Amino acid sequence: MKKIINTVNAPAPIGPYNQATLSNGTLYISGQIPLDPKSGELVSGDIKLETKQSMENLKAILTEAEMTFENVVKSSIFLSDMKQFTEVNEVYASYFNAETAPARETVEVANLPKFVNVEISMIAVK
Repeated sequence: MKKIINTVNAPAPIGPYNQATLSNGTLYISGQIPLDPKSGELVSGDIKLETKQSMENLKAILTEAEMTFENVVKSSIFLSDMKQFTEVNEVYASYFNAETAPARETVEVANLPKFVNVEISMIAVK
């Protein structure tokens, strides 16, 4: 069985998908971009602020599923420019305990939804 997880505290999906799916104790979170769920506006102009908004969106979804970043076992970060890796990594790291941080990959891509600079997805286990 799968359970669909959605919250008003993260951006509504902009296509035929949900914010997250919970199946057998594993939460699969769709990629989150720096979209402010309250205003509906993109956070842009500063990669640190963009990363923080993406992480806050992920946090809201984890909270809705009664989980925290400690439950995250895998992250994927997609960047429009790998030169921003250090700044993104600095913000990302602030959400995790270094000793229990999840596995992760970070890749540069040609484009992202709404032409944002960062998108992050996660897998968490209860």
